[in-house]
Amino acid sequence: MSELVTYELDNGIATITLANGKANALSHEVFTQLNQALDQAEQDKAIVILTGQPGMFSGGYDLKEMQKGPKEAMALVKVGSTLARRLAAFPLPVIAACSGHAIAKGAFILLSVDYRIGVKGDFKLGLNEVAIGMTMHHAGIEIARHRLAPAYFYRSVVNAEIYNPENAITAGFLDEAVAPEQLAERARAVAEQFKQLNLRAHQQTKLKAKADYLARLDACIEKDASHFDL
Repeated sequence: MSELVTYELDNGIATITLANGKANALSHEVFTQLNQALDQAEQDKAIVILTGQPGMFSGGYDLKEMQKGPKEAMALVKVGSTLARRLAAFPLPVIAACSGHAIAKGAFILLSVDYRIGVKGDFKLGLNEVAIGMTMHHAGIEIARHRLAPAYFYRSVVNAEIYNPENAITAGFLDEAVAPEQLAERARAVAEQFKQLNLRAHQQTKLKAKADYLARLDACIEKDASHFDL
């Protein structure tokens, strides 16, 4: 298996890096390796920094897989939605160090973690599904509704509006943006801040705060899959 996801542990902080070509496409193999990396982070009891390649966090699902047919596309979407659900309830803090563009599933990952740091520059972030002819799936709508600012939910999901990093903060895809050369340092600093929390209390409070959302998301994942008997 080629290494599409790397894992580096340093003093209680695990950096998980996506490295799958120019678009950092999210395929079944990438999701398998991402889940393996998250398993390792749980075992290491490490705070997670999830990042991509310079200029590209992720352009979304692997189009070669999505274009095989509706059932194959939805099978990949189910895996992706399940990963988003795992990130939302992960027992340790997860920081996204968004290294550039984050489109479609790349943006949904941002909507699923605890803290999001982007980079300033000519980068695009958002949900382009409707623009490219895809009806938004139930789980995607729920993930977006949970995290986006209310005024930007419709613009993002139904109108497929794409944002630069500064506007992505206002919309709710990012929490802050820094110069590209500062991204790794800033992500590390936020991880160190999370270390100061009682991580058991953080986990339990996260689950309480998200209990209704997680229940709705579970139902949406099943509703999406039921159309194709997945």
